Amino acid sequence: MVAKTRIFHVPALLNEVMAYIEPSEGRRYIDCTMGEGGLSEAISLKGASVLALEADPEMLPVAARRLQGTGGDYRLVQGNFASLGNIAKHEDFDQVDGIIMDLGLSSRQIQYEERGFTFQQNQALDMRYDQRQEVTAADLLNELSEEDLIDMLVTYAEEDRYSAKNISKAIISKRPLATTEDLVEAVELAVGKRNSARIHPSTKTFMALRIVVNADLQSLELALPQALSVLKPGGKLLVIAYQSLEDRIVKRFLKRESTNCICPTIELECTCNHHASVKLLRRSVIKPSLDEISQNPASRSARMRVAEKLPKDPA
Repeated sequence: MVAKTRIFHVPALLNEVMAYIEPSEGRRYIDCTMGEGGLSEAISLKGASVLALEADPEMLPVAARRLQGTGGDYRLVQGNFASLGNIAKHEDFDQVDGIIMDLGLSSRQIQYEERGFTFQQNQALDMRYDQRQEVTAADLLNELSEEDLIDMLVTYAEEDRYSAKNISKAIISKRPLATTEDLVEAVELAVGKRNSARIHPSTKTFMALRIVVNADLQSLELALPQALSVLKPGGKLLVIAYQSLEDRIVKRFLKRESTNCICPTIELECTCNHHASVKLLRRSVIKPSLDEISQNPASRSARMRVAEKLPKDPA
C-alpha cells in the first residue's frame, strides 16, 4: 500500500504545544497519536524522551524515518491510545511530564491508496486504521438497516434526521457499495451535488464512517482518564480536536475533572466526594493563528484544550 505524498505532515499548533509542555532533557512525554511523528520529532529534538503510540501500523516506518535523525530517546509503539495505561506500564513510561493527543489524520493517511478515507480519489471503502480490524466501511454500508444508518448519520455526522433518512435510502438503493465513488454517488443522489459555497456533501458521511469503523469516540473516552493516571502532578494534558464531537467529549471531561463538587444543583450538601484532578490552563480553546492557517491550511479546524494535573488532595 503506497501513499502518494512524500512530504511530511506539519503538526497543527506546534508552537503552542511546545510552549505548554516545555520539553527538555530529563523530561518524559507520551504522544498518543503519533501519525508521521511531527510532535514526537519536536519533543525529541529538545532532548526529552518520548513514547509515541499509533494505531495505524503503516505510519510507524514513516515516523521512524522522520525521528531517526533526532538522536533523541524515543520509542514507537503500534497501539491504540484506548490502551494508554497498559502500554505506558509495559514501556515503563508512567508518571510523565506531558501527554499529547492530536486527533487528526495526516495527509499521508488520507492519501493512502485503498484506505477509502477520501472522496477525492476512487478507492475501496475500507477506512480502517489497522487492517487487523474486522469491520470495514463497506460492511457497515451494506449490512446496517435503514434505521441504523440514520442513527449513525444523525449521531456521528450530525446530519438532520431528514437528510440522514434520504442518504440512508440512497445508500440502500445502491447496494452493494464497494468504492468511495459509489458512496459519493449515493450521497449526491440524496442531497444534491456541491456548489461553490458549500463543503462537499459527502464530507460528514465519510467522517461518520471513519469514526464508527475505528471506534474513535469510544477510544477517546477511554483514553482521557487513563492519561490523568499516567501524568505526574504538574504534568500537562493537551488535546487537539478537529470536529465538534471530539471536542465536546474533551470539554466535558475537563470540566468535570476541574470541578470539586459534581453533585446535582438541587443537592443542599455535597455528597459526591469528588475532588478536582486538573486545573484548566485556558478556559477557551486555543486556535491556530491566521499566519499558521495560511502556511498550513489543514490546521484551520484545530482546537486545543490544555490542563495541568493537580497534586492529590491530602485529605
